[in-house]
Amino acid sequence: MNVGFTDRLARLMGGLGLLAVDFLASSEWELLLLGFGIWGVLTSTFGWCPFYKLTGVNTCPIDVEAKI
Repeated sequence: MNVGFTDRLARLMGGLGLLAVDFLASSEWELLLLGFGIWGVLTSTFGWCPFYKLTGVNTCPIDVEAKI
């Protein structure tokens, strides 16, 4: 896990917000909003972001890999 609680909460709220706006969007923006909304919800749910892994960012205060 590399996404902390506050980050996860922000991603979840942002992702759900984008999915809600997706229903009101025109067809040009629909796929873009859907993709970013799903991305936010999934990274929030699993607590892991591949872009954080690539850049070495870790907002999770607990180091799960060190305990294994």
